[in-house]
Amino acid sequence: MPKSNLGEKSYAYKRRRDLTFEVNDFVYPKVSPMRGIRRFNIKGKLAPGYIGPFKVLEKKGVVAYKLELPPSLTGVHDVFHVSQLKKCLRVPEEETPLEGLDVQEDLTYTEHPVKILDTAERVTRNKRIKMCRVQWKHHTEAEATWEREEEMRAAYPNLFAS
Repeated sequence: MPKSNLGEKSYAYKRRRDLTFEVNDFVYPKVSPMRGIRRFNIKGKLAPGYIGPFKVLEKKGVVAYKLELPPSLTGVHDVFHVSQLKKCLRVPEEETPLEGLDVQEDLTYTEHPVKILDTAERVTRNKRIKMCRVQWKHHTEAEATWEREEEMRAAYPNLFAS
């Protein structure tokens, strides 16, 4: 006999809050980084981020909001689903810089490597794979990722000039 999760369900629903915004609230729309290198046909593994904040101009339907976007984002549709927005808790004094961040119409941007932080060699049964730890633009050293050296040399030979 299957175990009932009715207690868990009712507990969750009592504490659930629907996310809503008011006109003139500030929100951050979600953007996703797309790196130049695709591993195993999967988009980059760097965490998606948010840009903004932008002012809510009006509510469109039950779960969509129209935002006031700057002229640099004219190609981006200005209506967003509530799941793609994060509330700005403080009156915006600083915003995520958009210059240097080439946001596309589908709210993605291309990631570029900044520098090689470290190198290592992975040994499998039959071969050795050279790996390098790469810091990406718009990300800290703590967010650096390990990539295959041969792929990085092919895509970004300027990183290995020295």
